[in-house]
Amino acid sequence: MEQEKIINVYSSADRATAFSALMRKMYLWMTLGLAMTGLTAAYVASNAALMQTIFGSSSTLLILIIAEVALVWILSARIMKMSFMTAGLMFAAYSILNGATLSVIFLAYSAEVIATTFFATAGTFGAMSLIGYFVKRDLSAIGRFCFMALIGIIIASIVNIFVASSALYWGITYLGVLIFAGLTAYDTQKLKLMMMQYGDELNEGTMKLALLGSLTLYLDFINLFLFLLRIFGGGSRD
Repeated sequence: MEQEKIINVYSSADRATAFSALMRKMYLWMTLGLAMTGLTAAYVASNAALMQTIFGSSSTLLILIIAEVALVWILSARIMKMSFMTAGLMFAAYSILNGATLSVIFLAYSAEVIATTFFATAGTFGAMSLIGYFVKRDLSAIGRFCFMALIGIIIASIVNIFVASSALYWGITYLGVLIFAGLTAYDTQKLKLMMMQYGDELNEGTMKLALLGSLTLYLDFINLFLFLLRIFGGGSRD
C-alpha cells in the first residue's frame, strides 16, 4: 500500500513536470515564430528588390497568401500524422512567409508606431493569457461568442471594401481588438486544459500538441497586433 502511494506521488510529479515543460515550450515556440516573422518583415522591407517581387505582382502576393493558408490548414488538420520535425519546419515556413507578406506595414507605418504597437500587443496578450490561465470560470461561452463575432467582422470587412465607410472601419477595428483579446484568454484556458489532459509525459505526440498550441497563440498575437496597429497608426499611412 505504501509502495503504491509512493508510485502515485512520483507519477503525479512526473505529470506536473511534463505539463510545465510543454507549456513553456508552447510559449517559447510562439515567441520564436513571432521573432522569425518580425525579422523577415524587417529584412524584406529594407530590400527594394524583394518588395517589388512580392508586391509588384498581385499573382506573387496571392501565391504567398494561399501558401500561408495551406500551411495553417495542413498543420491544424494533419499535425498528428506527420513527424515533429516536419511540423516544426512547416511552422517556421509559415512564420517566415507571414513576415514577408506583413513587411508592407513598414511602408505604411513608422518604426516608432510599429514598436509602440508591438509592446502594447505584448502587454495585452500577456494580461489576457494570464487571465485565461488562472481564471477558474469556463470561458467556452466567451470563445464561442468571439468566434461568431470574428465571422461577423470578416463579412463586414468584405462589405466595407465596397462601401468604404470610416465608421464601419473603426467599428471593425475596435471590435477586432476585443475579439482577439477574448480569444487569447479562451485559447490559453483551452490549451492549458488540453495539456493537463494529454500532456502527462514528454513525447513526440505531446510535443506536436504543444506546437499546435503555439500556432494558435501566434495567430491570436498577430491578429491582435494588426488591429491595434490601426489604432496606434491612426488608420493612415505616414
